[in-house]
Amino acid sequence: MNLKKVLAMGTAALLCVAAMTGCEYAVNNSNSADGETYKIGVLQYADHPSLDNCREGFKQGLDSEGVNYELTAQSAKGDDATNTQIAQQFVSQGMDLVCGVATPSAQACYNAAYEAKIPVIFNAVSDPVAAKLAASETEAMDGITGVSDMLPVEEQLKLIREMLPDAKKIGILYTTSEANSVSTIESYKEKVGEYGFELVEKGITNAAEIPQAVDLLVSEVDCISNMTDNTVVANLPVLIEKATAKNIPVFGSEEEQVGNGCIASAGIDYIELGKKAGVMAARVLKGEDIKSIPYETMTESKITINTDAAAKIGVTIPQSITDRAEVKNTPSES
Repeated sequence: MNLKKVLAMGTAALLCVAAMTGCEYAVNNSNSADGETYKIGVLQYADHPSLDNCREGFKQGLDSEGVNYELTAQSAKGDDATNTQIAQQFVSQGMDLVCGVATPSAQACYNAAYEAKIPVIFNAVSDPVAAKLAASETEAMDGITGVSDMLPVEEQLKLIREMLPDAKKIGILYTTSEANSVSTIESYKEKVGEYGFELVEKGITNAAEIPQAVDLLVSEVDCISNMTDNTVVANLPVLIEKATAKNIPVFGSEEEQVGNGCIASAGIDYIELGKKAGVMAARVLKGEDIKSIPYETMTESKITINTDAAAKIGVTIPQSITDRAEVKNTPSES
């Protein structure tokens, strides 16, 4: 078999793998001070704006540190089998470092990369300890560290109370198998009473259950607070449409959700979250022991409002909020 034929077959095989395992992006950067090029794999659990921002921020963080890299990013499209397959593929490709964006992908990367001694950086993991991706808040596990997007639940509750002084029941829709969602639900349970709210939860196991669960939820609550649950966020238009039809306000957990129809959020900046992870990855690639780097948690939050979405359901946003908020209205349909 001649060399040209072998190369053609190899290329075809790689294209088949990429087609089966999700959307792939290839990025080359040549900023390095030491001239060494690192192979980096980024596994993103689902395609939605907050995780997309994590990926973009990760590249920005690497760039800011002058790292020379070849980056391959793939999405599992919310499918667990594909998630595992991509993680294993990254290991077989001999990546120098892999990054898992969202809890399921971080877990898949760590499970696949541990024996191969490939360092893993996680991003957008709400509770790394509960997800068994960190030993404690101050102690990293062997081979993995990263950046947590633990939501500022108390700031969100303050915002909801300020905007809806008469509301009594807050609804939350979440996926029962997502560790990040389960952990955040517990935070809500601890805090809602302090702000005069009652929490109403609806758990789902897959996206097909969302329409019925939302129908039940909007019949029982005064408003809904959305989290970073990957299944729910990927199907946010369903939640927004059904809630809007009943004039139920939906609060997002970050600015992209607000831009897509939630009325407001007191959330974190996922570009900045990704940047932190990229800088952390650069530290590891430059030789720092990953086990000596505890995970970080984003503590800064910002208020974002969608005045169009609020007006659509008859909610007036107080001046006290608009004075300190960033406006991100839903893009006009062409």
